[in-house]
Amino acid sequence: MHSVDYILILVYLGALLYLGMRKRLGRESDAVDLIVGGRKLTLPAFVASLVSTWYGGILGVGEFSYLYGLSNWLVFGLPYYLSAVIFAIFLARKARESEVLTIPERLARTYGNKTAAAGSIIIYLMTVPAAYVLMLGVLCEHLFGWPFWMGVLAGTMFSIVYVYLGGFGSVVRTDIFQFSLMFVGFAVLLVMVVSQYGGMDYLSANLPDAHLTWHGGNSGWYIATWYVIALATLIEPAFYQRCYAAKSGKTARTGIFVSIAFWAVFDFLTTSCGLYARAIMPELSDPVSSYPALALEILPVGLLGLFALSLLATVMSTIDSYSFVAASTFGQDIMQRMFRADQRDVTMYTRYGLVLSVGLAVFFAVFFRSAVDIWYVFGSIGTPALLAPVFFSYVGRRRFTAASALASIVISGTLSLVWYCSQYLTADGSYWLGLQPIFPGLIASLAIFALWSRRVEGKTGGPVGRSL
Repeated sequence: MHSVDYILILVYLGALLYLGMRKRLGRESDAVDLIVGGRKLTLPAFVASLVSTWYGGILGVGEFSYLYGLSNWLVFGLPYYLSAVIFAIFLARKARESEVLTIPERLARTYGNKTAAAGSIIIYLMTVPAAYVLMLGVLCEHLFGWPFWMGVLAGTMFSIVYVYLGGFGSVVRTDIFQFSLMFVGFAVLLVMVVSQYGGMDYLSANLPDAHLTWHGGNSGWYIATWYVIALATLIEPAFYQRCYAAKSGKTARTGIFVSIAFWAVFDFLTTSCGLYARAIMPELSDPVSSYPALALEILPVGLLGLFALSLLATVMSTIDSYSFVAASTFGQDIMQRMFRADQRDVTMYTRYGLVLSVGLAVFFAVFFRSAVDIWYVFGSIGTPALLAPVFFSYVGRRRFTAASALASIVISGTLSLVWYCSQYLTADGSYWLGLQPIFPGLIASLAIFALWSRRVEGKTGGPVGRSL
């Protein structure tokens, strides 16, 4: 990279600090100001923040597109659009109208404090942004030649300093800026590569045949599994937080539909660039680096720096958002419940939680060294534990009882964890019965709901009975 490219990156970092720290939380700020920005989120801000937050796994998308081609859209695109549509139809408006601040607060109103406490721990661990911290370290290795650990520490600390001072408002202001950079950088790369190498004729002549098929060489069962994994969207804290922060239920619902359109456009850009990376550099030793490698091959000085900003913005916008969700879960749902603290003390506890979350993220990133492994482990355990209790707290006339909701979270989460560990107990490293860990836990949770749920009338908020 040229000095011009580095100057662009320094300008970007300076702009983030300015936007993030322009409005700091004052002493009079309460939990509503800190966690949901006073519930003033407009439609454009809602869309920009949600789109940029929910697309942090950019290097994983590049790797999959490089290896399997167009099937990236069917694995990392369509199943998540469909889940987001379900969220928009059934949950978005109800989440906003519930007037809560976090998912555990909704669990507490519906099932009681014990269920909320169990849910808080799982949500906290699921939102620690370890996978994205890892990607940031990898990006700094490729772009700047830094050691991995230095990129992880420096990039992560920079991503949260303004969140520490400004809360959710800082996240939204920086997300709007990073949203623009995401699209501009990948659009520039695609235009440049098409102008130099040509369109579909070039790809057809230089890609493996399977890359232009719907399956990419994968089995239909493998692709179908991702449609179940994508149901994690229905318990996605970033979705709920933005719905809670929206000006109205209509803003929340419309915002998700508009966001889906932007994700589809961005998936077109990223999948196309992944195809060109494979066609131009078929012997690339590390597919995770396909996007940086393609940019270094194609882009001139200045535009290379712009694309580097696109990658950094995509990852850093997710780190700050998830760090803040984890921190607010720690402050509002764990510490506040534990110590019965005043609402104004939530700001202090949330800042403590932000530091702790970053520490855990760095630890998990260094321990796993694979973003896919991090997603898989935490998603396979957390999704079956929370999906049914959260979804049915908003949707339908049947609710878990307080005791059965707690049992569902504990039993399904534990079952999926044990099933995940079963790979270490079998001779060939496979899971028991050949089932992925997410399925036994999800089946157990739905069975508990079918057997011990109760019908309720009217609007519900408190626990529904105590019996299992």
